[in-house]
Amino acid sequence: MIFKRPRVMGIVNVTPDSFSDGGDFYSHDSAIKQSLKLLDDGADIIDIGGESTRPGASEISTDEEISRVLPVIAALRDIIKGSYDEASISIDTRKSIVANAAVNAGADIWNDVSGLTFDDSSVDVAADLECPLIIMHSKGLPINMQNNPNYEDVVREIKNWFHKRIEAFEKKGIYHNKVTIDPGLGFGKRQIDNLSILKNLNSFKDLGCPILVGASRKSFIGNIDASKSEDRLGGSIASALWSINKGAEILRVHDVKETIQAIRVWTQIASSN
Repeated sequence: MIFKRPRVMGIVNVTPDSFSDGGDFYSHDSAIKQSLKLLDDGADIIDIGGESTRPGASEISTDEEISRVLPVIAALRDIIKGSYDEASISIDTRKSIVANAAVNAGADIWNDVSGLTFDDSSVDVAADLECPLIIMHSKGLPINMQNNPNYEDVVREIKNWFHKRIEAFEKKGIYHNKVTIDPGLGFGKRQIDNLSILKNLNSFKDLGCPILVGASRKSFIGNIDASKSEDRLGGSIASALWSINKGAEILRVHDVKETIQAIRVWTQIASSN
């Protein structure tokens, strides 16, 4: 069997308070420098975010978010055109105004942790933009999503939610070929939910959309071995390899170089006679 390497999305948070790298790439120059490093490491997509959506995070204004991400996206667009023709930029935002500005500034993809539910105009804006979408499942808002989330059957309930979102998109002319789904590890999920999602990831293939997994450095890893976010590379890579074996097409990661090396070794073994 020959395995196709999944696309790797490198994370660049232009924020002071993201859970793992908050403040590391808050300035324009540091965000650009990190983006170029991730591209050189082999990233297929650079995911630019200007608002933390970690558990407990508070919302920032639209103007503040735009001021953080637009200069980075515009500069990165010019750089990619010249040197990284195959790479894409995604804007990680819940807000349709930010997404619209970012796509017009050069972003290729809208990555929305709310699944286009945060504001009422999101689906209409997405239809007008006609760009690829990544929709994530999240229960609640960042400020309260980890306050006793509960599911009877987490995989079934998330699949049903995606099905309804996809139906709503189709009514606006947004079809499957534009949509990637992300089950939202750590976003309104208990430890048992995160593990169940990963174990049963292949069942999301029934929805007919590519699957993105964002397991990198997340707290479910630390819940297993009490590690801090910066010490979760091994657990992140284990989750990445598990995910591609279960059908993930995109991996959203902090550690691009190490993840790609692990994937290359794994795929060579899996493809050998």
